[in-house]
Amino acid sequence: MKHLMSGFPKNHPFAVEAFFDYSAVLAYAVPPEEVRHLVPGCFELDLFQDEWAFLAVAMVKTSQMRPSGFPKWLGREFFLIGYRVFVRHQSSCGRKLRGLYILRSDTDKYFMQLLGNLFTHYKYRTVDVETYRSKETLSVSSSASGLDVEFGVNGGTDTPLPAGSPFQDWREARRFAGPMPFTFTYLEDAQSALIVEGVREDWKPKPVTVVRKKVLLLEEMNFSKCRLANAFIVEGVPYKWKRGKIERLPG
Repeated sequence: MKHLMSGFPKNHPFAVEAFFDYSAVLAYAVPPEEVRHLVPGCFELDLFQDEWAFLAVAMVKTSQMRPSGFPKWLGREFFLIGYRVFVRHQSSCGRKLRGLYILRSDTDKYFMQLLGNLFTHYKYRTVDVETYRSKETLSVSSSASGLDVEFGVNGGTDTPLPAGSPFQDWREARRFAGPMPFTFTYLEDAQSALIVEGVREDWKPKPVTVVRKKVLLLEEMNFSKCRLANAFIVEGVPYKWKRGKIERLPG
């Protein structure tokens, strides 16, 4: 019982609902040996052809965010920027789960930083965020985050992958470096894994072109190779994070 309570209430003690106005994601391929140290040893890097590991930058405009079961009018609007590593984890029941390990989370509201750091391990901080959306483009920038990105959002499934992507086509890119349902945290004191599952409906990611991309966090990591592997957007979908599940790790 003691390990189940470790870190409470940071262990996602209740489910959360929100509406995603949009979630725009950049997925980068990097050498596994240069990213391994960022992830606790209980999680495996999710490798493509044993050659590439993946980092993602997700820019999400949310509304109606609230504890599950609360009325929508009590929800709040936030902008979230998440930096993540694609990982694998074998659950206690033997399921092989693919998901994300959070490196850092930025938000445009101090209220979200307070709640996020109270109820999660996602390392929220408050930053400036500027966005612009037209029929053809979406841009997101933050001087504090060192982020400046512009997408062309009008294309279809025939939108070409970024130059140098390790994937052959959009279907392969979506299957391997697309949206992931699970998020993992290592609870060192409890020698446990915290698993949070996301539930979504009508989740139809659409490839986008990348007009401009500056991600200071990746530049500071100084990877020997860093390729933009995939870029996509999801729009107008309800989303739910289930209550966190803690699993004791073997040994």
